[in-house]
Amino acid sequence: MSRLKVEDYLEQGIHGPKEIKAGERREFLGTLRERVVIALKRSQVFETNVYPEIEQMMKQYPHSNLFLNGQMDYQYLGKYIKLAMSHDIPYKIVLNKDHNSDLGLVLAERNAINKEEIYIEKQIHAQQVFKKKSFTAFFKRCVKKLLKKR
Repeated sequence: MSRLKVEDYLEQGIHGPKEIKAGERREFLGTLRERVVIALKRSQVFETNVYPEIEQMMKQYPHSNLFLNGQMDYQYLGKYIKLAMSHDIPYKIVLNKDHNSDLGLVLAERNAINKEEIYIEKQIHAQQVFKKKSFTAFFKRCVKKLLKKR
């Protein structure tokens, strides 16, 4: 064995195998950006409802893999795990103690697809906001009317 091969072997033994685009892999929960079908930020995974776009992409890409951020509580990940199991999509909970990604969920293919738009816009809960605003606005109007009459 040549000296270079021995040094490479020792390096891999100490630091692990060399990775291509290690920073990108940390950000996208162990996969590369070019393979990502769709991604959700952590705050989106915390929401109570499942994004319908995720289920739609699971149907469209049946050979994809689901990567979930292991630094999030299981109660938020469970709904997406059930969804993946119902579509026979393998899932993996990725825990990286050195880096905390902003992403909570990544659906990725095994090969590069180079999809331009991978992020979903946040769902707007207009009905809940409207109820809160309308109640407070109604209360304020009533108080103003009472004060004007006096």
